This record gives sequence, structure tokens and C-alpha cells, in this order.
Amino acid sequence: MEKSVEEKLHKRRVRYSGKYPKKFEEKYKEHNPEKYKDVVEHVISKGSTPAGMHISIMVKEILDFLQIEPGQQGLDCTLGYGGHTSKMLEKLQGKGCIYGLDIDPIESKKTVERLRNAGYGEDVFKFRQMNFENIDKVCDEAGKFDFVLADLGVSSMQIDNPERGFSYKIDGPLDLRLNPDSGESAAERLHNITKEEFVGMLVENSDEPYAEEIAEKVFSLMKKGNPMDTTTALREAIEAALWKVPKEEKAVTIKKSCARVFQALRIDVNSEFEVLYAFLDKLPSILKEGGRVAILTFHSGEDRLVKKSFKEHKKAGIYSEISEDVIRPSAEECRLNPRSKSTKMRWAVKN
Repeated sequence: MEKSVEEKLHKRRVRYSGKYPKKFEEKYKEHNPEKYKDVVEHVISKGSTPAGMHISIMVKEILDFLQIEPGQQGLDCTLGYGGHTSKMLEKLQGKGCIYGLDIDPIESKKTVERLRNAGYGEDVFKFRQMNFENIDKVCDEAGKFDFVLADLGVSSMQIDNPERGFSYKIDGPLDLRLNPDSGESAAERLHNITKEEFVGMLVENSDEPYAEEIAEKVFSLMKKGNPMDTTTALREAIEAALWKVPKEEKAVTIKKSCARVFQALRIDVNSEFEVLYAFLDKLPSILKEGGRVAILTFHSGEDRLVKKSFKEHKKAGIYSEISEDVIRPSAEECRLNPRSKSTKMRWAVKN
């Protein structure tokens, strides 16, 4: 029987085998959280992050510190899913403006659309696709800011999408770029450096204790014609490199080493330390007198840089106050969102 025009135009959702969807592209409910609120809430209540979503971390602590008032101007340096931005926009009550920055062309487009649909027009929310090392350029356009937020973590949407290559747990191309349209992928980077440079990367970026063994195995495999171009290939190389680890410790050791190796590569591919250096150096110049900045970090390397910068600027009289100790998420937040466990928050106030 000939299908009607309506049937031809209607695109059916992807079907999946089994009771629940397993593949990323099949998780239609979590990809449209606005339509399936009950499902998303159920997933979150179990301590998981729904695929295609990101749960904003330490929202209350950030808002308590920033003390946002209607009429102020703010900057979210890493827009991501837009959770922090939407809560900060609520505080403005339609008066003032927030600029949002992000270099990810894929996720930022979705986030801007969500915020526009929520009623935040160009008058109160302005998006710029750029790296937050260029905050001085935003300041040239907008003027100085009353409050600034920088969440340095990778968004859950990026981690969960196999095509982005951020997770060793799911097979996909070894990419790891925050902006997949620019620069070298992690696979290309691995094939363009020496074994010694890879060892240095693993030590410097993630304090990997098995750096020598992992680099030896990775480069041995590549020399034999085995391309290191997928997340699975790299994970299996790491597993093979740790064959001497005692059986009772192997599973945990492999998991931690995989996380550190992928972290080290991600930092290198996206020049994350260089970007953070530039951001911290320019930060005081974009803040108004009394302006406040909060920064969320997710590993010791980032936190050390932020702590050092804040202390130096406080000593120089540029910041009037800084957080003496890190602020961490509550036990309840860590239970509901396990990805928040490694988060550290530091803050500063401009003199």
C-alpha cells in the first residue's frame, strides 16, 4: 500500500533492541529532557547523569558568593549546558546582561537555543563562540564585569557522546577536542610526538605513575602498524601495559590510569594550561571594582594554577579578598551527582 504524504514526512525515532536503549544515539528521552522530565529526574535520583545532559555543580555555593543583583553585568566563561547561566540570569530578573562563552560549536548551539526558548533574548544574554583566554576581547566589546564564573570541567554531554572521544568507557574516535573543527585530534597528536614527549605529557598533566610503561606499549603498538585512533585502542594499550600489576589491584589501577591518560591527552590537545594561564593573567583587568570571580577546577594541576594566581594578585593588592581554602560540594550533591566529587571552588574579589 502506498504511504501517505504525512507518513513519508514523519520520521520515526530510532528503534533499539532490548528493554532499554544502550547506544548514545538511541537515548531519545534523555536527549529531550524537556519532554521527559520524569525519566530524567529518575535517572538523576539514582546518582547518574542522563545522556546528553549536564548537571551543574555547586550552583548554590556559586550564587551565594557572586551576590548577583538586577542590573549587573556578568560573564560565564564556559557556557556548557547553560545550567549556571540560567540560574544567574534568574537573579538578574530581566535587568542587566550575561555574556556566555564556549568554543564547542556542537553543544553551544543547543544551549543557546534552550536559553532563547526559555525567554532570554539578546538583550539579557549574549553568546560568543570563543575560548575564554580571549576575555579581554569580550571586555573591549562589553565593558568590565560585576561577576565572572569559570567552570573548567568537561561537560557531561561531551563525555557521553562517543563521537567526541572523551571517554575510555565507550568506543569512538580518539578525538578529545573541545572544538572538533580546529586543531589536532588526540589520535593525530599521538602520531606526531615522540615516546619521550608522551611520557612527559602523562607526568606533567596527570601525574601518571605508569607513564613509562604506558608510553612504551603505545609506541610499540604504533610502530608495529597498530593505529592508536580509537578510544578502545588506547584503553586496550593501557591495559596491556599494566600486565605486571597484581591481579587484586588490576581493575582499579587500569580504571585510574585510563582516566589519567585521557585527561592528559585532553589537556594537551586543547592547550588547557596555556589557556588557563592567559585567562588568570587577564582576569583582574576585566573586573569592576568590587567585582567577584568564582572558578571551579577538577584536578590538582588546575587548582594549583588558580591558587597561585589568586595569592599573587592578593599580595599585589589587586584582589581585596580570596578564598583561603577550597570549597567543595556537599555530601548530598556528590551522592546525586558523582561527577562533582573532584570539584574545587576558589573565589576572589577585585580591589
